[in-house]
Amino acid sequence: MKHIIAALLLCPFLSHATTPTEPSPSLAKVPQLTESPEQRTERMQWFRDGKYGMFIHWGPCTIGQKEIGWGREGNRPWDINKHGPRTSDPEYDEYYKQFNPEKFDADALVKLAKASGMKYMVLVTKHHDGFSMFDTKMSDYSIMHAPYKRDIVKAFADACHRNGMPMGLYYSTRDWYHPDYLVGDNKKYDAWYRAQIKELLTNYGKVDVLWFDHVGGRDWSKWRFDDLFSMMYDLQPEMLVNNRAAKFCGPSTPEDKGPATKEIAKMTKGDYYTPEGRIGSMDIYDDWESCIHIGKGWSYRGEEEFQSPDKCIKMLVSCTTGGGNLLLNVGPRPDGTLADGELRSVKAVGAWLEKYGDAIYGTRGGPYKNGKWGGSCHKGNKLYLHVYEWPEDDRLSFDPMPRKIIAARTLDGANVEFSQTDDSLSVAVAKNDQVKPVTVIELTMNAPIEPGTLLGHAKVISDNMSEFGDDIGGEATLTTSSSCQHDQPSDHSHLFRGNPAKNGYAFHTDTEENPWAVIDLKGMKKINAVLIENRSTDRRSEGLILSISKDGKSWEQVWQAPDWQEKWLVTLGTFHAGINVPGREARYVRVETKGSLPRPLILQRMTFLGEDLP
Repeated sequence: MKHIIAALLLCPFLSHATTPTEPSPSLAKVPQLTESPEQRTERMQWFRDGKYGMFIHWGPCTIGQKEIGWGREGNRPWDINKHGPRTSDPEYDEYYKQFNPEKFDADALVKLAKASGMKYMVLVTKHHDGFSMFDTKMSDYSIMHAPYKRDIVKAFADACHRNGMPMGLYYSTRDWYHPDYLVGDNKKYDAWYRAQIKELLTNYGKVDVLWFDHVGGRDWSKWRFDDLFSMMYDLQPEMLVNNRAAKFCGPSTPEDKGPATKEIAKMTKGDYYTPEGRIGSMDIYDDWESCIHIGKGWSYRGEEEFQSPDKCIKMLVSCTTGGGNLLLNVGPRPDGTLADGELRSVKAVGAWLEKYGDAIYGTRGGPYKNGKWGGSCHKGNKLYLHVYEWPEDDRLSFDPMPRKIIAARTLDGANVEFSQTDDSLSVAVAKNDQVKPVTVIELTMNAPIEPGTLLGHAKVISDNMSEFGDDIGGEATLTTSSSCQHDQPSDHSHLFRGNPAKNGYAFHTDTEENPWAVIDLKGMKKINAVLIENRSTDRRSEGLILSISKDGKSWEQVWQAPDWQEKWLVTLGTFHAGINVPGREARYVRVETKGSLPRPLILQRMTFLGEDLP
C-alpha cells in the first residue's frame, strides 16, 4: 500500500494556486442570472429546435474494453461506491501508454453525424478516470503523453467548425485519479480543474455546450462556482451549460450550509437537466436532454449488445414528444472507428429522419401527454401524432382539441380518418397503413398551439383510469429494505403524488438479492387497480411481485409481472359467487424483486385507485 500512495503523490500534475483574499468575481455576464426570458429563448433556440445530438465517450479505457471511469478499480475517496485511502489501478491507469487511435478521422465522424440527422455533438475531454483527451498544460496524464501524441479535442473542434456542427465538450469535475481531488479544503484541485476549463474554453474556438458531470460528495464550500461561471461566460458568452456543474455537491458534512448565495444555486442549475440512461419523463416546461448509449456501456465494450435501430428511433421520438432532446452516445474503438452495431443504428435513425424529420426538428412537446400509445408534438399549425401501438379498432381518441383540424394524413401519404367534437378528437388509420416502429400522423390546424400547452391524454386504459375509482394513495408513505445515497426519504412522496417528470424522480434501494418496498396507504382501502410506472429503459424492476396485507405482517401475493413494461396496470379482484368482484381490501402493499444477481429496486410512480373504507 505504501508504494501505491507514494506513486500517487508523484502523479504528474501541475498545481494552480489561489489566495484566500481573492475578490468576489463579477457575475454580470452569467446569463442564467441576467438574461430576460426573450434573451433566454433566443440563446436556447438552436438547442430546442435541434432535438438530436451525438455523445462520444472515448479514452484509453477502450484498450481493456473497460467502462470509462467506472471500470477503474482504485478507491474513490469522499465519493460513491468505494472509500478508504486513495489507490491506483495498475492496469487501468497504464492503458494510456498503449492508446494510439491511428484510424480516428474527426471530419468523417462529424460528417456521419450530419448525414444521420444529428444537430450537435459532445465529446468527452476528461472523465472520472482523470485522463485528458486534449493538450493540457496542467497534467502529463493526457493524450499528448500517449503514443498518439495529438490533440483529439482540437481535431474534433476543428472538424465541427469546418462542417458547421455545433460543438460541445464534456468535462468531469469528479476525478478519481488526481491526488488533490477533495483533499482538505479542496482549493488545489478546485483551482486546477478551473484552469483546465479555461484551457478548453480558450484554445478550441467557439464552444456551444459545456457538459459537466458531477463534483462528488463534498460540501459547497469546497468549490468556487462563482469564479468558474464568471470565467466561463467571459470566454464563451453564448454557451449553454447543463445542470451538473454542482451535481452531488453537499450537503454531506454537518458544517455544510449549502450554496453560499442564491445566485450560485441558480446558475449551477444550468440551462437544462439531464436524465441519464433513460428517456426523460414528459416535461414541456423546462428544457431537458436524455443521454443514452447505443452500446453495452458508455465507452467501447465490444462488438455485441447494441440498441436496435427501431429502439433508437423510438427513443428520439419519445424525447421529442416529451419535450426534450436525445443525446445518443457512441463509444469508438481503440483505433478511433465506430463499431458496426453503432453505425447501423446511427445510420438507420438518419434514414428515418430524412422521411419524418418535419415531425421532429423545430417542434415542441405536447399537447397530449405521452403514453404507451406514443406521443405528440407541434410546430406552427401542424400537430404530429407519433403512434407506437394502436387499439384493436385502429382508432385513437384524445381529450378535446380547441383548434379546428382542417386536414389529416400520415407522413407516408396514407389516408387518416378523423372526427372532432367538443368532447374529443379521434383519428383512425387502416391497419395496412400503420408503420413500424412509428406511424406519424400530421394534423393541420386552423391556428397554432402555444408551446407549453397540455390538453390532456389519449383515452386509453393506461392513461385514463377513472373507471377504477379515486386516487387513494395521496397520503401513502414508503419503507424500503435498504437505504441508498441516490434516494432520500423526503422525496418518497413523489412516488405517489407530485410531478416526477420534473426531475426524473424514482425511489431507489441499495443493491440486494431481494430488494423490497412496503407502501402504507394510511388506512384500510378497497384497491381496484394499481398503476406501476418504470423509468423508460430502466429494467431493474424486472420480475416485480406485488403482495397485499391488512396488518403488515401476513402477506398475500396477488400479481407478478409476466414481462417488463414501462407501465403495468394491475387490476385486483376476488372470485365470488361465480363472478369476479372488483377490488381487494388492504392497507399495505409490498413490491419486490428476486433474483440470483443483486440489484437495486427502482420504480418511478405508483397510483392506487379504489375507495376509502370506514
